Amino acid sequence: MNERALAALDTYPELSARDDGLALRLVPGGRAGAVPLRAAHTGQIAGGLLVEPRFGWSGVGRVLSEVGWNTALEFLDYPLVPGSGREVPPWLIAGPVLARLEELLHSLRPGYRMAEETLLKPRGHIRWNAYVAESLVRGRWSSVPCRFPELTKDPRIKSMIRWTLERLCSTLIGVATSDPFAQRLTLAAKQLLDLVADVAPRMPVRDDMSVLLGSAGLYGHAMLRGLEAIGWIADERGLGGGRELDGLAWQLPLENLWEAYVESVYRTEARSTGADVRVGRLGQTVFPLHWTDSTHRSLGHLIPDIVVRRGDVIKIVDAKYKAHLAELDEHAWERFADTTRESHRADLHQVLAYAALYDAREVTAVLVYPLRRGTFEALASRGRDRSTADLLHGGRLLRIELRGLPFGGVR
Repeated sequence: MNERALAALDTYPELSARDDGLALRLVPGGRAGAVPLRAAHTGQIAGGLLVEPRFGWSGVGRVLSEVGWNTALEFLDYPLVPGSGREVPPWLIAGPVLARLEELLHSLRPGYRMAEETLLKPRGHIRWNAYVAESLVRGRWSSVPCRFPELTKDPRIKSMIRWTLERLCSTLIGVATSDPFAQRLTLAAKQLLDLVADVAPRMPVRDDMSVLLGSAGLYGHAMLRGLEAIGWIADERGLGGGRELDGLAWQLPLENLWEAYVESVYRTEARSTGADVRVGRLGQTVFPLHWTDSTHRSLGHLIPDIVVRRGDVIKIVDAKYKAHLAELDEHAWERFADTTRESHRADLHQVLAYAALYDAREVTAVLVYPLRRGTFEALASRGRDRSTADLLHGGRLLRIELRGLPFGGVR
């Protein structure tokens, strides 16, 4: 069992005693993903491990479609994962590929291609044989067939992008009737196809790709990522649900995805009230700690996830991905909200420490947890998806709020 692959998915083996000896089971952590497994005696790929998201593929699809297909999903530099191509929905890989192709199109530098058009004014080289055969015999003396160099974005790469987009469309269309995320991505792929309609599709050739990848570093990060995505499709590296049996190795830290989704929820809510939103991932909420003892430098900052300010009213939001909350029904959630179980006291203390950093007339410290959609809808229908407690001290109101949101929320 290769420990490096398991560590990539935050998954670890656990031994337990049984009457007939020791039992080994895998304990999943906070990441979904797929990794290959090597045989201990040969070192060859013998199988694959797929960890599915606890909140379901549809929840992940909704979140990724809202926060961006490149968000959180990471591709690993491992061999292909046997069998995983048929186990994951096609949009899981197709979404990031389309995002990379869009970035690549916008980053392409202009290049020259030979164009042929019939013009009213000569340009470049006149195609005399075509002029006689097509224009002169029809009495169109002013219609001049010409061949000329035209400055455009690199036609060779655009041709490969078009081939890749057409390949993606053919795969996604096959499942689009039953998969709404495949439908959305098919539409996005067709919109990108309009941008490369002036070139013919060209299947990437390994030698050309090697040359392009060798010089991609000169053109920036978008070029390298885009060419890498084209290579995945050309090599049939696991779109999932399509023709490929094996798939790419990947991981999805669900805590990062949850934080990105909660941020999108509060940004949407803030737009309706005119509030200002600051986020920790952009370094906008960093509070440095200056220790007298240098050995504590590893605890050098306090960084709230999200801070929403409107006038002298502030919300400090901490997004907490707690996978086991997926198993709670609405009654268990209400008991959790009422009693703040011991295992979540650390979360509460953390967000209260963040609240102490801000001086405002009213401060709300919010902990946001993921719930299954059915649980959330049952709670929201009775107005029980939030629970609050107020603390008034020194003329300052501090409100504590526990909030549940569905993983892949309701908008």
